[in-house]
Amino acid sequence: MIPLTYDFHIHTCLSPCADDDMTPANIVMMAALKGLDVIAITDHNTCRNCKAAIEIGKKNNILVLPGMELTTSEEVHVICLFAELEDAMMFDSYVYERLIKVKNKESIFGNQLVVDEDELVLEREEYLLINATTIGFSDVYNVVTAYHGVMIPAHIDKSSNSVISNLGFLPPDSRFSCVELTKLENRDLFIPNNPYLQKCRAILDSDAHNLGQISEPVHVLSASMKNATAVLIALEGLESSPT
Repeated sequence: MIPLTYDFHIHTCLSPCADDDMTPANIVMMAALKGLDVIAITDHNTCRNCKAAIEIGKKNNILVLPGMELTTSEEVHVICLFAELEDAMMFDSYVYERLIKVKNKESIFGNQLVVDEDELVLEREEYLLINATTIGFSDVYNVVTAYHGVMIPAHIDKSSNSVISNLGFLPPDSRFSCVELTKLENRDLFIPNNPYLQKCRAILDSDAHNLGQISEPVHVLSASMKNATAVLIALEGLESSPT
């Protein structure tokens, strides 16, 4: 097993709430500057900036996982990570078909930019990506695993857009095995009312919307090797909490 410093929750300029300079190139270079081993690109309800980040990562020894921060019909945020870009893009299409379509107002919500490796703007997404989809939280696990991905409920200790804040509890019939926290010590606070949490592994991410927010190399995941498949296996079967 090898230790990998990570940040699995980073938004690019395709998320309207992120800075325009959160391009794939800038994100990967900042991750390299900070000394991270592996990151994930997780824009709201889309994976379309993952390809550029993956290619830039290969040139800079940064493993980049394609991912998404899905918004369920209950407005619960869920991190969805994939080993293969092809699977992520098929999931992207599935989610986009179920996105509640409202035109984006850039002056209010911000730009939604698809860019390439050279930071050339390829597309401006017209529909607001921070909207909910019609996918229910109880359906996410089956959908994500059908595309060979891993489901991780996002920032479950936050007071908004988390499974606990929006549903009131972690469903006891859940099948995910990893959750994201903003503070590791909050895990024990939620266990009395959410016993399912005892079965879950915990990760800590930045949820970065600007370059300065990307994590320092302080959170560590042990994996058999530095590749996407090994990282997803480690996330699902991690025996101890990250440091």
